[in-house]
Amino acid sequence: MAMRVDDGGGEYVVPMIEIRDLTKRFGPVVAVDGVSFEVERGEVLGFLGPNGAGKSTTMKMVTGFLAPDAGSVTVGGDDIASSPIAVKRRIGYLPEGAPLYGDMTPRAFLGFIAEIRGLAGARRRERIDTVVEQVSIGPVLDRPIETLSKGFKRRVGLAQAILHDPEVLVLDEPTDGLDPNQKHEVRNLIRGMSSDKVIVLSTHILEEVEAVCSRAIIIASGRLVSDGTPEALVSRAPNHNVVCCGLRGVEASGAVEALGAVDGVQRIDVVAASAERVSLQIHPVNGASLLAPVAEFARTRGWEVDELYAERGRLDDVFRAITRPHGSSAGNAGAASGEG
Repeated sequence: MAMRVDDGGGEYVVPMIEIRDLTKRFGPVVAVDGVSFEVERGEVLGFLGPNGAGKSTTMKMVTGFLAPDAGSVTVGGDDIASSPIAVKRRIGYLPEGAPLYGDMTPRAFLGFIAEIRGLAGARRRERIDTVVEQVSIGPVLDRPIETLSKGFKRRVGLAQAILHDPEVLVLDEPTDGLDPNQKHEVRNLIRGMSSDKVIVLSTHILEEVEAVCSRAIIIASGRLVSDGTPEALVSRAPNHNVVCCGLRGVEASGAVEALGAVDGVQRIDVVAASAERVSLQIHPVNGASLLAPVAEFARTRGWEVDELYAERGRLDDVFRAITRPHGSSAGNAGAASGEG
């Protein structure tokens, strides 16, 4: 449920997370440079950027682990600077390389976290049992954490982040070190929790953004350079909606000339051509959808089509195109901030 506030001039909805002009410097390097964005309940926000772009630094400021040099962070209407305890009650945080007490077992560690979070009695037992099942750490519950694999340690870290059933989850590389099956389980868990929470996750795995995120922000050199849905980002890929078409018994030049008359075609590239077959890439104007018009055109011509599909585009192509101009300075920022 959204938080509503009446300031005397009428009721309005307060975003669960509101970040304004957030700035952090490390010596002469500006690691986060005037970043502003809002996140509403029910959103899963992917927070992306090259190494050293300022992702982890921003997350540390949002969760109160690092004080900004300028700007503000409010969570649920509370300012992190003036009401840090109230904000931290609302947040579950999984930092990159989450520190764990190696000599503790997961059972003891979660009991310790429950005590810190003020969980007691039946509620404490219920929450511990729930998160143990959710992150599948039952088989290692009584083994020292220092003996666990990287994947199990990561899952113990995730368990502590969700133990108090927070309104806001901030997850820095939540699937780091997990095998494909474990990644699938964690992504399902995130999707299952997303309806009534705000979830912000940083990841280098772009397929993860497409799998679980409803929105993606990209930062480079400490600045926000893109904000939109994963689908909107993919639509900016150079090959988005390019139609790949294979024809048999059709001469390449004739096919190119004929298809060039289809409305919305920008250009046609011949990928391969022989006496028996031609393979074409048909590029649309402004990313328009050409698959149906090309299919209908080929049908009316009586062409034998053995391949016909539209490229969706790749998020990593868009990511590289957006962040490449900032690569040099972003790397310097990372070196100064210690961000990987």
